[in-house]
Amino acid sequence: MSTNDKYSKTYPISWDQLHRDSKALAWRLLDMDYFKGIIAITRGGLVPAAIIARELDIRLLETICISSYDWKDKKGDADILKTVEGDGEDWLLIDDLVDTGRTAEVVKGLVPKAHFATVYAKPAGRPQVDTFITEVSQDTWILFPWDTESRFVTPIAGMEKN
Repeated sequence: MSTNDKYSKTYPISWDQLHRDSKALAWRLLDMDYFKGIIAITRGGLVPAAIIARELDIRLLETICISSYDWKDKKGDADILKTVEGDGEDWLLIDDLVDTGRTAEVVKGLVPKAHFATVYAKPAGRPQVDTFITEVSQDTWILFPWDTESRFVTPIAGMEKN
């Protein structure tokens, strides 16, 4: 299934907005239990994890590397490219987005005791996440700043006339 079949809206996120939203997530996590480190889910979780690590003064970072889709098509099974040792106890697990919850389910199986936080969450995946900042509708494709470049786009009113 391509993104065109599933997503009717797009939501562009700027670098500034991603930074503000990641910092807001750090504020929400600040008073929680002590985290000995952060596990970023690559690749989307790397940037939010770096911001949150700075804000929470966490210096120990790990990654879980997983591939479950590419920019236009969902893949079948998730490929685990790299994992971490342990069950995630006292660790903070960070990703940019939880969409269907499929990747989250796989990762939570690897580190079930980690606290899972995402910047953005869609309704189908939201039950998999312990903490998030912004909910986005299921039919929206989020355009992260690393996936986009600045260019002219047709105003919304102009799109409806076509």
